[in-house]
Amino acid sequence: MDPANRRLIRPNINEMKEQRNPGSHGKDAQKKTSPPEQTNAENFYYLKQMQSKTQMTIVLKDGETLKGVIEWYDKCCLKVNRDGEPNLLVYKSNIKYMYKA
Repeated sequence: MDPANRRLIRPNINEMKEQRNPGSHGKDAQKKTSPPEQTNAENFYYLKQMQSKTQMTIVLKDGETLKGVIEWYDKCCLKVNRDGEPNLLVYKSNIKYMYKA
């Protein structure tokens, strides 16, 4: 037998890795998926407060405090009903924070 015709039989390294981890297929499987862009948590919170007619205290960026019930909301504003005072349409961008009164 001619020694030049011999071939070394060696298993493919990638095949060995796939046998150890059958669920993963390359780098794409190892990447984590990014979180969803919108969780709807804000919408859920507003709906909950509107349905229960919770008295809310809203603090604006300039320090002014508003008290009332959220009547409705949309993408950029809240309508706040107040007792004894005019109702207000408040831009969300002007709200510093809010809490239950």
